[in-house]
Amino acid sequence: MSRLSRRGLSLALMSLLAAPAGLALAPSPVQAQPAYPAQPIRLIVPFAAGTSDTLARLVGQEMSKALGQPIVVENRPGAGGNIGSEACARATPDGYTFCLGTISSHAINPGIYPKMPYDVQKDFAPVTQLASQPNALAVSNDNPARTLPELIAQLKAKPGAASYATSGVGTSIHLAGSLFAQLTGTQIDHIPYRGSGQVTTALLTGEVPMAFDNLSSVLPFAREGKLRILGVTSTEPAAVAPEIPTVASVVPGFESLSWHGFFAPAATPPAIVARLHKEAVAALHSPAVSGRLKDLGITPVGSTPEAFRSFVAAETARWAEVARKANIRIE
Repeated sequence: MSRLSRRGLSLALMSLLAAPAGLALAPSPVQAQPAYPAQPIRLIVPFAAGTSDTLARLVGQEMSKALGQPIVVENRPGAGGNIGSEACARATPDGYTFCLGTISSHAINPGIYPKMPYDVQKDFAPVTQLASQPNALAVSNDNPARTLPELIAQLKAKPGAASYATSGVGTSIHLAGSLFAQLTGTQIDHIPYRGSGQVTTALLTGEVPMAFDNLSSVLPFAREGKLRILGVTSTEPAAVAPEIPTVASVVPGFESLSWHGFFAPAATPPAIVARLHKEAVAALHSPAVSGRLKDLGITPVGSTPEAFRSFVAAETARWAEVARKANIRIE
């Protein structure tokens, strides 16, 4: 065999041997990512059973129909909502964990806890404000005050003699009472109970003369004549009870709404946040959810993520100032 032939054969063998290596080094096709969501989604509720849990389950169940995956509610109560909210903030930001947040966990707590386990503005991607609900100022049937002006006159006549009940220290209800005292120039002792049920019982038995609570908690008893509601804490009359005057009509500048919203971990992809927002808003306006909310006296909102972020920032600043003036701190 000639030298030229041997050289050609050698080059051919080298090319043949090199082919598998070259093929191995070639980039593989990009695998298509499964459409979101491809698995069940976890919804953390940082409170036990109650209005927050009910709302989360109502909306979550309706959202799951459109998403094609179950939304599994996980209750993580404790520390005024801080425990569950921290778990949400630290979760993998892949769209498979989001949480319910409230005025307590995402607006009041930063102003009353000296050490917060999360930063509301930095650690969350707001999805939407779901709903809001007015609180109510209620009095026992033993209380002689029949109107708000009569109650305020009574409180001013005997500073510090009266007390008001709430469902706990640092709650939105507690801060509502503090704001009322600040704006009316009255002194009222705060008596915290462990929950709304105990507050209602204290009012019904005359153990306390007055209380701040969610409107939905005390309205049924007021309609049965077992206690009286002197005012709602929204700036407009509540649709569920338009006959009850607003506190603001007597105390200008007073407003206290309990609100709920959905939050995802901060680095959750914007497209996923947008999808959660879309389905949450659609769920709020579905007949099944909107009808139930109306029965509870809760108003659906469905704000954009951007609007919700601004709202939370304003609420945080507002309630921090109320807490500072009232010297409310939880160590």
